Amino acid sequence: MKHRRIPARRAAVAGVGIAALFAVGGTFQSANAGEPPKTAAPQILSAPAAGELATSLVDHLGASAAGTYYDAKAKSLVVNVLDESAAKTVEAAGAKARIVANSLAELDRARTVLRQDATIPGTAWATDPVSDKVVVTADRTVSGAEWARLTEVVDGLGGAAEVKRSAGRFEPFLAGGDAITGSGGRCSLGFNVVKDGRPYFLTAGHCTEAVSSWSDSLGNVIGKNARSSFPGNDYGLVRYTSGAGRPSEVDLHDGSARRITGAAEATVGMKVTRSGSTTGVHFGTVTGLNATVNYSEGTVGGLIQTDVCAEPGDSGGPLFSGSSAIGLTSGGRGDCALGGETFFQPVTEALSATGARIG
Repeated sequence: MKHRRIPARRAAVAGVGIAALFAVGGTFQSANAGEPPKTAAPQILSAPAAGELATSLVDHLGASAAGTYYDAKAKSLVVNVLDESAAKTVEAAGAKARIVANSLAELDRARTVLRQDATIPGTAWATDPVSDKVVVTADRTVSGAEWARLTEVVDGLGGAAEVKRSAGRFEPFLAGGDAITGSGGRCSLGFNVVKDGRPYFLTAGHCTEAVSSWSDSLGNVIGKNARSSFPGNDYGLVRYTSGAGRPSEVDLHDGSARRITGAAEATVGMKVTRSGSTTGVHFGTVTGLNATVNYSEGTVGGLIQTDVCAEPGDSGGPLFSGSSAIGLTSGGRGDCALGGETFFQPVTEALSATGARIG
């Protein structure tokens, strides 16, 4: 059985992002001093490099930044801004600037209203920088009366939000990369990690809330829960019962594995891959960040939203981009024959909270 790991801290990512920013097309000082720099074509960037540049630009621009996303076709970073001055800074740093109507503060206010007035089981919302709105989704379990209430709240938010229906049902995917089982339930192992010099692995918190001891597909006990967070978050840390280290890789379910060398933040537009014990390997794109999902078991926030499919049993499995760990499968509506709408716990947050790291 092949397992996997995890890497990187937020501070490290931010630091690399600043260095990358200064290396492409100019510095913040030159962008803001004297004669405005001439607009250059956006730099060609990989998705992880775009994420690092996005972190640096958002930190520097502050309230003038209104979201970012990765244009996979052009291989460039797009940064939403509120004025021409911020746009010039973005372009000088090697990204594409896009002036939009809604600030991040306005979108956050919309999310606060939704949380207060529309926390209905079967609903989810995420900030979508492409549409410059908070996109609210209601699954098939939301009743007519609840839909009326939801649309009334969204209408009151004006151009800051929109609502749509989903044909499926949002639920945690209890059943997952390589299969792990316990107490009659099945989930997927996410990433192998190291904490205090000992081997652990990460999976979904809704799995570790229900199961305390885990076995592999052959029935051999492999680990016991060390920490669990669900609802609110959706991650669990399991300590291996033996002291041997595990490889930092993801099972691709074709006899091969993908080496994982670090963890990275998700970026809207990033191409990602998911592995799970029920449905194997599937591909897709990050469509939203900081998503909130109102499962019947409780509300989970700060999730990554994607169009990757998943089904029960894929819970806890790894979401990755290249050699970078991105997320742990939380839930959504599952039917890989029809497509997907799946949510993931960010790996960087789980690592920070548990004190674990990619070995």
